[in-house]
Formats: sequence, structure tokens, C-alpha cells
Amino acid sequence: MRTLKTIEYNTIESIPISFWQDLDDDRPLYFEYDFLNAFEQSNKNIRCNYLFITKDNRAVALAISQTIAISFKTITKNVRMAKWLKKSLDYIFKSRPLVVMFYGNVFLSGEYGIFINKQEDSKDIFSIIAKGIKTQIKNTKKLHTIFVKDFLEESLPVTNHLYDYDYASLQVEPNMVITLDSSWVTFNDYKNQLRSKYRVKINKADSKSKALTERYFADDDIEEYKAELQDLYENTISNADFNAQILNLNTYIELKKSYKEKFIIKGYFLNNKLVGFMSAMLYDNALVAHFIGLDYSKNKTYAIYPRILNDYIRLGIEHQVNCINLGRTALEIKSTVGAKPQSLICYAKHKRSLLNKMLKPFIKNIKIKPYKQHQPFKNS
Repeated sequence: MRTLKTIEYNTIESIPISFWQDLDDDRPLYFEYDFLNAFEQSNKNIRCNYLFITKDNRAVALAISQTIAISFKTITKNVRMAKWLKKSLDYIFKSRPLVVMFYGNVFLSGEYGIFINKQEDSKDIFSIIAKGIKTQIKNTKKLHTIFVKDFLEESLPVTNHLYDYDYASLQVEPNMVITLDSSWVTFNDYKNQLRSKYRVKINKADSKSKALTERYFADDDIEEYKAELQDLYENTISNADFNAQILNLNTYIELKKSYKEKFIIKGYFLNNKLVGFMSAMLYDNALVAHFIGLDYSKNKTYAIYPRILNDYIRLGIEHQVNCINLGRTALEIKSTVGAKPQSLICYAKHKRSLLNKMLKPFIKNIKIKPYKQHQPFKNS
């Protein structure tokens, strides 16, 4: 019988080259060396860990974790609970940030934390990964909570194995995904499929944003405008319902160097001043939105954010992808341009058994904020 083993690495540079070669060549780029290295090298405040599963000394799976310190108030910011309970919890934990180990990428929403080679039995491999995580938790001294994210519904028969390790599951905000019709060759083809009031909104956003000039950024441009990009990005995430960590946008310089035209950054200028940007990755016949940034003081007048949404759709049609993943947050407005929710499930637990028993009911009662799901297409 072939023996499955777990091997941990704390830096990406220490991983044998052969392990990357052992993993399936068609794995998502989010599990590639260059992509992971960009995040590790540019975000030194995050403790990265790479858990490989081997069979006969060949890598067959990879689980990625990122450990960060996060304030309890950030976690409870938009969790619905009794005011007295929220106030009590915030008071108890106000001087003690939680150290959280995320299995997955803190900066992305989707199944970007665990990869298993296609020819392997995913249930068997995931069982070994769960045991490896348990060992890692035991050996990590300064650690409070473990968060394993983000899984699609079709993955749950495998990932629900985490219940055996005393995790609780919770539904988090969904990814909002637009499925493109293969007959759409131009942006007008897309607009013609919209109901009148939604088409008017699209046109209004383009009209109000006409004063903006746009420019695609090369890696030198990202370097030149890095400070402005960072400010706009941080301005945007400060308005988000939940944000675990701030990305150092030097990450984008490294991604652009590695992925060239696959990694897209577009800047929006008003009177030669950068007032917004969007970023996205092209892979596997999909366009995946990454972070955006905008000057909110100009947004109402110049419709920067609605214009960015329009341009994501333009990009998707231009590159003839099957779908556009707009990510989570701002769910309702994304639904007005045709995005539909893609449910995501996460698993969480506290390192200490007693505290975990207290935490589980809290986790199970976390609910995502309700929103109105629009149906903008004529054939909805």
C-alpha cells in the first residue's frame, strides 16, 4: 500500500522544485509558485505555510495557510447579534487581537487554499490534509482560531469531513458571477439583452464617467503609481463589511512581471489624477476580479464604481471568456449587471476545546446580510 505523508514548509523558497512539477500542470494559477511567491514576498506580516501531501515521495496535493493577527471588532463588524453580546465580546477581546490561521488566500474568495491532483481520491487526500492541519495547530503556539475557506457546494461531500475534527460551518458572502453568452461579441450585444431600466443604468454610468480617461498599467506604471493605488485600495476596503488584512500592492508589481497580459490593471484618471483602478486575472476561460480602488468623493459625480463594473464586462466579452467572477461584497449592485450568487461555505474552530464549544453556536448563527437579487436580463 502506498503511504501518504504530510510535509510542511514555512517559506516557498524551501519547497523542492520537484514538488511543483508533481502537481497537475492544469492546476489553477493560484497554486503556482510565481503567484504564491508574489504574496509571500510582498506581505511580510503574514506567516505563510505550505502543507504538501506526498505519495511515494511525490507531491499529490497542496494546502496553503496564512496566519495573521486580527481584531475581534473587525470580525464582528457586520455580524448580527444582540447589542449587549457584541459589546461584551468587543470589550473582552479589545486588547487581545486574535491570531487566525486561514487555510486559503486571505485576499481572495474561492477555492484557492487546497489543491488535489485529479487522479487522486479526494476524500482520502482531504482526510490526510485534515490530520495535517490538526498537527500544525497543535504545534503552533500563538494561535486562537482556524478558518478553512471557501468551498463551493459541490465540494461539501469532501470538505464536511472537517466536522469530524470539531469544526463548525458557516455560509459567507457569495461570489457574484456573470455567465457570458457566447453570442455576445460586443458590449452592445450584452446591453441588448438587458431590460430597459437596467440598460438605462449601464448607459448612465458610461455617460457620467466620460470625463475619465483610462489607461492599462504595465509593471512600471504600477511602480510609479503604487502610493496612489495603495491609498485608493485602502480607501475602498475601509468601506467593506469585512476585511481581514491589507494587501501590500507591491504584490501587483510582482504579479504583473510574472503574468504579463493575464494580469490586468486599469487606471482611471480625472484631470491627470488617478481616481480609481480595477484589477483582474485571466485564467481557465474566466475573468476573475481582484481588488479595486476609488476616490469616493468623486464617485457620485463620475460614477467610477459603476464604470468599473461595466468595464469588467467589456473585458470579459473582449477576451471571450465564459464567465466573470466579480467577487464578494456589493452584492446587490453586482446583481443589477447580471451577476448571480455562487454560494461559499467556510469552516471554523477555536484551538482550545472548551472555547471551541462556546464558539460553535456563535459560528452557526452567523448570517450573511440580506440583499435584493435583481434579474436584469429579458429572459430572466
